[in-house]
Amino acid sequence: MRIFTEPQQGGTYEELLAVAQTAERLGFDAFFRSDHYMRIGPGDPGSGSTDAWVTLAGLARETSTIRLGTLVTPATFRLPGVLAISVAQVDQMSGGRVELGLGTGWFDDEHIAYGIPFPPVSERFSRFEEQLEIITGLWTTPPGKTYSFEGAHYRLADSPALPKPAQSPRPPIIIGGFGARRTPRLAARFADEYNVPFRTVEDTAAAFDRIREACEEQGRSSIVFSAAQTVCVGTDDAELARRAEAVGQDLATLRAGGLAGTPAEVVEKIGKFAELGAERIYLQVMDLNDLDHLELIAAEVKPHV
Repeated sequence: MRIFTEPQQGGTYEELLAVAQTAERLGFDAFFRSDHYMRIGPGDPGSGSTDAWVTLAGLARETSTIRLGTLVTPATFRLPGVLAISVAQVDQMSGGRVELGLGTGWFDDEHIAYGIPFPPVSERFSRFEEQLEIITGLWTTPPGKTYSFEGAHYRLADSPALPKPAQSPRPPIIIGGFGARRTPRLAARFADEYNVPFRTVEDTAAAFDRIREACEEQGRSSIVFSAAQTVCVGTDDAELARRAEAVGQDLATLRAGGLAGTPAEVVEKIGKFAELGAERIYLQVMDLNDLDHLELIAAEVKPHV
């Protein structure tokens, strides 16, 4: 069970630190955050978003056991060589606790707002694939050797391929999404974990099956499956309604499309994803100041999953 936050909706570093340290104390497996630079949808942006890898670097030094990562870093935000260096450094700073979720990027408004190029989807997938090859290539190049790459979008010549991450041969790579053709192929080739975010059980099952088929085609025997779902747990209807209202969500909608309900209801819903083969569930918590929510999940949900 992993805690997943969306700080672009409003969240300072201090708030994220409190959530990460609480999640660690309560025994959750990981603390993840999105990688966005602007609020998605209407609402008060507060002080604005924070940079994902700067945040994780800070958390790497202020936590000790919990794993840290992104769902997911857009390939549009950073050059692959620079991203490989940043993630490797944070992995060193954490003592080998980092995981890299990487995707094509999709939120055009934040690219426009901050002057980040946003090419058409076909080019984004092409760049995404090259980034996966470059990042994994840099990390796994033997010490003392150099790495070169010639692609349609990036060229590296005689890179020293340093620094190396703490984890060997490299930090885990997570690929997510619901694409039917390119995503399964890339996940089967590069990913240690495949994540389906915010989909029904039926849609998640179909996505998992596509990945299994792609893995079989590439002669691969295993991959970790996971799902991400919005979580809203309460001991009674009043507590549930209060938590839903605090994040501007309709409780009926959350109950129908997320992990919302009493602890027993949420345990049952998580079990349905487990039956599909999911080994991990990312719990999207939207109210960063409601640490009692994490306490309740840890006490009444986690022991039964």
